[in-house]
Order: sequence, then structure tokens, then C-alpha cells
Amino acid sequence: MGLMLKPGTSWSETYARCLTVAPEAFDEDRVRNLWGGQWHRDGVPLSATSPIDGTAIAGPPMLSAGTTEEAVRAATVEHQAWRDVPLPERAARVTAALEALTEHRDLLAMLLVWEIGKPWKTACADVDRCIDGVRWYVAEIGPMIEGRVPLDGPVSNIASWNYPMSVLAHAMLVQALAGNAVIAKTPTDGGLCCLTLAAALLKRAGLPVTLVSGSGSALSPALVRASEIGCVSFVGGRDTGAAVATALADLGKRHVLEQEGLNCWGVWEYGDFETLSAQIRKTFDYAKQRCTAYPRFVVQRELFDRFLSAYLPAIQSVRFGHPLAVAAPDDPLPELDFGPLINAAKAKELTGQVDEAIARGGVPLLRGSLGQGHLIDGQDASAYFPPVSILGPPPSSPLFHAEPFGPVDTIVLVDTEAELLAAMNASNGALVATISCDDEETARRLAGEVRAFKVGINRPRSRGDREELFGGLGASWRGAFVGGRLLVHAVTQGPPGERLPGNFPDYTLLP
Repeated sequence: MGLMLKPGTSWSETYARCLTVAPEAFDEDRVRNLWGGQWHRDGVPLSATSPIDGTAIAGPPMLSAGTTEEAVRAATVEHQAWRDVPLPERAARVTAALEALTEHRDLLAMLLVWEIGKPWKTACADVDRCIDGVRWYVAEIGPMIEGRVPLDGPVSNIASWNYPMSVLAHAMLVQALAGNAVIAKTPTDGGLCCLTLAAALLKRAGLPVTLVSGSGSALSPALVRASEIGCVSFVGGRDTGAAVATALADLGKRHVLEQEGLNCWGVWEYGDFETLSAQIRKTFDYAKQRCTAYPRFVVQRELFDRFLSAYLPAIQSVRFGHPLAVAAPDDPLPELDFGPLINAAKAKELTGQVDEAIARGGVPLLRGSLGQGHLIDGQDASAYFPPVSILGPPPSSPLFHAEPFGPVDTIVLVDTEAELLAAMNASNGALVATISCDDEETARRLAGEVRAFKVGINRPRSRGDREELFGGLGASWRGAFVGGRLLVHAVTQGPPGERLPGNFPDYTLLP
């Protein structure tokens, strides 16, 4: 029996719910921008399609540089008023926004399914992490903000498409709680309607939110270099991040830039392959489209047979496909590890990289097929990419030194500790890494030589939150951190001479 789209989940029905919930932000034919405290039918909407099946969806209304400059000036006026609002009132308004997000949680999650291809469970988790995380800040903000004041200007947020709620909306809410007006650029590749609905709910709660769409090159002068901006928060790739960092270099402006890195998992003198197999399966969540994914395994050669016996069953058990496809109308939505990639262009790019790596000597350990996917007969499957694993990627391949941002693993075999460390440090810095080793002393000694900001011992590391510093090393880092007082301190001003972690003006990294 074939699969069908679950009734009640179509894009047209989902968008119609947006029109009902937030008619001020959505028109029948397009989405609006939010600036100056008002929703504007401006900008030129781009055409867009959903990665899950090619359905036409709402595209971002791209603003000009001039309009964005006007939006930044308007946000600055909002900022000057908001920074004087007492903390209890700010907390009350953020709480009201969280209640509204909770009320419309399922609609926000369904938008994430359609716009960026997240499976239902993963999409719900993205929304829930935003809500739960910000609730913690509301409860704990008092001591973190004591003796501090908001920045002199609004915080500008530029983030990638993969976590619109748990990264971008979460940051915006904490920044507003700390006393700042917030500006965000919608990612061009996806998440427009989810962020627009969230912004509408935040605006109704009385928060000073600006949400604009546009190309990075056109909007960067206003969102990065404008003198009114108090801090720039960026999450994304190295190329764009490097351009932002360069633009900030001569401005003396606060910035929090989190970028990609080739995260590696080393296996050395290790024996618990049952545990490792379960860990490997989980690394494929959301098709490894996240900054803390592990696309590289560096394995001691004499352990390769045992590693392979654990690795292949794990990767072969991964389930991917259409997040809304069911066999019968009453069936629950499928439990998938991942859906499509962000778009067909990314799937085509990865196909070319895999083909080239194999043609130049890489050994294909596994190449999945679309036929293994949970797909509807005849659907557009151009954005789907089944799991792939390559042994010994050639040094000339992008897969050797760069993050694929897709379900492609590469495996490198080594014979000595020196080779292990050299292979794990193949790129100029990573966000996270893991060492699987039975002897903890050896593992910690090796971890100290890995160029990653956070190294797990026999377990994966994540982006972290609250009290844990998080950044990167080398090219993966330009002052990035998240967590508790550090996140609040990044967007507030303390006493003269204060030293904060990160690449802030006149500040140095603390131990």
C-alpha cells in the first residue's frame, strides 16, 4: 500500500492557519516585514518551494538596503524606550510571549516541517527548546543582570535556517529580556513563516521586535555596520561569518559569531562498541544539518573490523523520508531520523562531492538509495539524500577538510596517536569533538590536543546552554558563546574594565 500526505497537514491548510492566527503578518499572497512597530507589505517576495515535496510555499519579501537602514533607525528608537522598562515588566511581557508560543506550538512546528524539512518530532523539539529555555532565563535573570544595563543600541541577529526557534527566536527573547530591542533577518533558505508567526506573537506581547528579509550582501551595511547597532549575533557558515567578522574588525562592536567546523570522533584503544553503535545512530538526527554534527570518524586501524561491525548496522538502521507521509489517514506521523536536505541544490552538491571523492580513491562503505526512503510515490524527491559513508576521502576532496552539512560520513584510519590527532585536526578548528577510549587518562590527554572547543570523552558534545561556555577554535570561532549569565552579559554592559569571554572590544578570553 502506498503512502499519502496525512490529511489536515497540507501547506495550504497550514498557511491558512497562519492567516487566521496572525492576519496582521500574513496576506493571502505573501508575508510581510515587521519594522518600526508595524507590519509592512514591502519588499519583493522571492519564489520558494518546500524541500519535502516541491510544493510552492511563501518566499521571503526581500527589502532594499535603504528600507533596512530605515528599519534599523526605527529599532533604535524602540531600543531607547525599551531599555528603561523595569525588569519585572520586561519579564512579564516575555512570559506572555512564551504563553502565546506555547498555545501555537503545533502550528510553529508544522511550519518548520514544510519550510525546512524537519520531521515532526524534531520540529516540535525545536519549538519546545525555545520555550523551555527562555522560561529558565525568566526565572534566573535577576542575579545575572544585577549591576548591568542594556546596550546602547539594538542587537542584530543573523542566523542560519536550521534552528529558527531554539537558536534564533530563543536568542531574541533573551536579548529582549535583558533590555534590548532586537532585529532579526529571516534566513533566505527557509523558516520565513515560522519566524514571522513567532515575531507576530512577540509583537503582540509588547516586545520590541524587528523582522526583515533580504540578501546578506544588501542588508549587511545596515544590520552589521550601522553605528546604531549595539551587538551583532551571527550563526552560520565560515564564508559568510568571515565576511561579517571582517566588517566588524574596525568598528569596535560587540559580536557573537558561531561558525561551522569539521567535528571529528576519534576511536582509540576502545572496546565498548555496543554503546558506540547507538551513539552513531543518533549522529544522523536532522541529516547532520547542524553545527555540532559529527561527519568524520578517525579510527585506530586495528579496531576497524570491530568499528565497522558496530557502525554499518547503525547507519543502515537510519530512517529518512517525507515527514508527513502516512499509510492511512489515521496513522501517526512517521518516526524519522531526518527528512530532506534544505533544498535540491544542496542534494545535488553533495552528490557531486561524493561522486568525485569516490572517483579519486575514496572507498564507498555504504551508499543508500532513495528507494529506501519513506516517500510518496511520484513525489518530488530532488532534495532527499540517503546516508553515505566513505572510507579514506582523498585530500583533494571537500569532504576531506570541510563540513558536508548533510548525511555523509567520512572515515580515516590511523596507526599512531600522532596520526589520530593530525586527522582530527584536518580543518582549522571545530566546535565539538569526541574521543572514545577505554582509558580516561589517555582520552583526556588526547582531548587536550584536539582543536575543538568542547571535547567529549566516550560521549558526544552539544552546543550546550545556560552555564556552559561554548565557542570554537581556529576558523570555527569569532567570539561565539551561549549560556546563562554569559549570554546575558554579552548583550548588557557591566562595570568599567569588565572582561568577558569572546572577541569583544578590549576584552580577552578567560580560562
